[in-house]
Amino acid sequence: MPAPMKTSRRSLTVTSATLLSLALSLSATAPAASAAPKPSPSATVKPPANMSTVGGERLGRPGTQVDLASGVPVLPKDLSARSWIVADAESGDVLAAHNAHWRLAPASTLKMLFADTLLPKWPRTTEHKVAPSDLAGIGSGSSMVGIKEDETYTVHDLWLGVFLRSGNDAVHVLSAMNGGVENTVEEMNGHAEELQALDTFVVSPDGYDAPGQVSSAYDLTLIARSGLQKKDFREYCSTLRAKFPGETTKNEKGKKVRPTFEIQNTNRLLTGDYDISQYEGIAGVKNGNTTNAGATFTGVAERDGRVLLVTVMNPEKGEHNEVYKETAKLFDWGFKAAGKVTPVGELVPPKSAETDDTAQAGAQPGSNASGEAGGAGGGDASGKPVASAPAASGSSGIGTALALTGALLVLLAGGAFLVNRRWPLPDLARRRNRS
Repeated sequence: MPAPMKTSRRSLTVTSATLLSLALSLSATAPAASAAPKPSPSATVKPPANMSTVGGERLGRPGTQVDLASGVPVLPKDLSARSWIVADAESGDVLAAHNAHWRLAPASTLKMLFADTLLPKWPRTTEHKVAPSDLAGIGSGSSMVGIKEDETYTVHDLWLGVFLRSGNDAVHVLSAMNGGVENTVEEMNGHAEELQALDTFVVSPDGYDAPGQVSSAYDLTLIARSGLQKKDFREYCSTLRAKFPGETTKNEKGKKVRPTFEIQNTNRLLTGDYDISQYEGIAGVKNGNTTNAGATFTGVAERDGRVLLVTVMNPEKGEHNEVYKETAKLFDWGFKAAGKVTPVGELVPPKSAETDDTAQAGAQPGSNASGEAGGAGGGDASGKPVASAPAASGSSGIGTALALTGALLVLLAGGAFLVNRRWPLPDLARRRNRS
């Protein structure tokens, strides 16, 4: 595992008394559920004249947005994607964008939102025996990892299936564990709203083509940035290959055996292919390809201590691996331009981070400041995942302590995000072989 990246930070100046009063208020009142955003119209062959301006007015304009000045390299001239964005993963600066808020079909890049929403729910050692109903409703022609009915899998197995093979079967099993597809879709839409990914509307949790299901290059980049705050997310999206449990059989002696088979990541910037090399410094994130979406991809890469996020949606060129080739060109440009180009927008923080920062700024020691808390991307100030604090019931001292601890960590995460104006990615996973 690589050493944590060096990033400059300013310490938070919020007193423990203020945090405690905020936590007490939070433990007494459960936050209201967010309403799912409405679906947007189907994308046309041209971007709409007026798009969302989340992150900055220029990001709502059609066409390419970049400030080229002396010393700034020119953008690649042969980009064909309908939409793309290049952003600094930590500062949130958008270095350049093209139709950033165009609502398009996301394909399996939507699995990033699925993972960011559900990853904190179960320990990776949790086991689940697959019922036939768990695999109902999977779209025809879906990518599958090979899950079998009546077999038992760990949550770790299932997440490897989601990230490496983009397995819709693994998504449906995890959705069943989460109360079903409908409930999972509702939670994903609520989480998208919390992240201010307001171009996104989920219909199918696996990203399979569905009427009204949309996202944007801007939103997918926000979602990836949030997911990368979670250690497990970073690990899974950077894993090259893994062993996956097969089907239980009996050997020649009549003993039950369950062999494994190897699965490989379908992200070609991680694995390489006959016409494309592994990209230097790549560390995930997720690819997708469907009839409506075409090829989509969000990637994160690190070079010389700088971490960039690039999202590319639906290249018009039909060349093999075109989405990865255009992503690599944008990464190359971004690493050369970073620190020289003037940003054209920013990746906004989650709603709860903004609320928490306002509450903390106005609070004084001993006051009763309160606010609705939500995980700033699911990570604490060090980037470690923070599970939702359990609600305190009755007079349980343990339940109350856990609730207060969770609330304090969440508040620290939101405050760190805004005070530092950076979102460090500690322990960023590099390419790794997994046997």
